[in-house]
Amino acid sequence: MRVDNNITSIAIGSFDGIHKAHQSLISKADAIVVIERNCGSITAGYRRGDFVDIPIYFYHFRTISNLNPSQFIDKLIEDFPNLKDIIVGYDFEFGYKKSGNISHLRDIFKGKVTVIGEIFYNNISLHSRVIRKSIKDGKIELANGMLGRYYECKGKIIKGQGIGSKELVSTINIETDNYTLPKDGVYATEILINNIWYKSISFIGNRTSTDNNFAIETHIIDTNIILNSYYATIKWLKFIRDNKKFDNLIELKVQIEEDIRVVKTIH
Repeated sequence: MRVDNNITSIAIGSFDGIHKAHQSLISKADAIVVIERNCGSITAGYRRGDFVDIPIYFYHFRTISNLNPSQFIDKLIEDFPNLKDIIVGYDFEFGYKKSGNISHLRDIFKGKVTVIGEIFYNNISLHSRVIRKSIKDGKIELANGMLGRYYECKGKIIKGQGIGSKELVSTINIETDNYTLPKDGVYATEILINNIWYKSISFIGNRTSTDNNFAIETHIIDTNIILNSYYATIKWLKFIRDNKKFDNLIELKVQIEEDIRVVKTIH
């Protein structure tokens, strides 16, 4: 690992989400050390860099999982030769089978150890697992509050059924992975295409009224664009309604038009 020798302080953690509690650590550091287990499912891998303005270094868990606490600190000192301050959360554990805690860290590391206490949002203790559950439960506004930003998913634009523009409304279909997906239903959203954000409405779930296949479909509101991008990013703003089955496309179109009316009031 090649690092900037000017780095004297690092924040350590998984940083899945780069949420408000994470930002409390990051704001005090010159760089971030991510202990990467599974590429993250709120803010996947490299996308963490979209939400911070300091260097990020990744330690893949499988490469350090056998290091005892002292060996782990030795590795940090080797990789960051001018390290003077390690910043961690109040529940930080490290080393083989999490055998090290903050007390061990202070004993082993000869520099400063800065510990950030528990952070709350609306009396809820901030943790990535809580945000993941909120997203899965459709409590997207709560998740956004804990993140301190709108939740985003980036994906590849794929071909859809082809009936939207003919029978319903035109949609952009997204295929994505390594993200915690919101609860099935309809959402007020924004979509980023070719570096421009558009007001939109999105459906996620199985298309129970047509082919019953899973889809993420987004309709851009009151705007026609020439689609010449391979990728898009969706911001999830607000949950509108649950997924439900309609007897025919006419009933479905009436509901979609009502959904768009509701979403326009949100935008």
